[in-house]
Amino acid sequence: MIKWVAAFLGYFIFRFPGAVLGFILGSLFENMGGSNRGGRSVFQDFTRQTVSPADFELNLLSLCSIIIKADGQVSQRELDYVRQYFLSTYGKEKANAIFRTFNEVIKKREISAQRICTYLVQRTRYEIRLQLLHFLFGIAQADGHVSKAEVNKLHEIAGYLRIGRHDFESIMAMFIKSADNAYKILEIERAVSDDEVKKAYRTMAKKYHPDRVVTENEAIKKGAEEKFKEVQKAYETIQKERGIS
Repeated sequence: MIKWVAAFLGYFIFRFPGAVLGFILGSLFENMGGSNRGGRSVFQDFTRQTVSPADFELNLLSLCSIIIKADGQVSQRELDYVRQYFLSTYGKEKANAIFRTFNEVIKKREISAQRICTYLVQRTRYEIRLQLLHFLFGIAQADGHVSKAEVNKLHEIAGYLRIGRHDFESIMAMFIKSADNAYKILEIERAVSDDEVKKAYRTMAKKYHPDRVVTENEAIKKGAEEKFKEVQKAYETIQKERGIS
């Protein structure tokens, strides 16, 4: 019931398009369960003190809503992905409070990906923006397929976040498989020499090694480990293909 009331109100209040955002907010509120863990955002350890946790949470949720509606469809799996993140990170009470605040904010202003990303670029380190892009790709893939419209929107957001082309393609390759997938993850071309492959692997392994993530937050550690495993798998694939020892 909450979902449809929110959609109805959104039609008159929200601006881009309101009914979709209303549906998203209602769906995120609906069936929230679990105990309050008093958790921290998995991104919080990377954010500078110039951005408050509350502001970051709202901007993160705004970007989530943009990706959820990027292909013109609201997938329940994508909604569940976002809801589960906020629930497991913050607990039921705080997660609901975040969604309520977001609801009030979007009544007053249109959500702009460019404005949000500009704000984050000024206040977060590059590592957090890479982690954020990885999270947004996870939302897009939650329904089992990353559509062309979602890729285009993610590419647009990556540009606003000032994420380099090679980093974007590397993260994208972790979610969208292709013939050159392993090379894209290592940020190299198929034509490079074996020595360049080894050098690229060492560079990427160092870049994504879990030891570089100094934090007590298990979610961040898990994310770093997943990326590192993707880099390792990419290198092993190329090793087998070329017979590199």
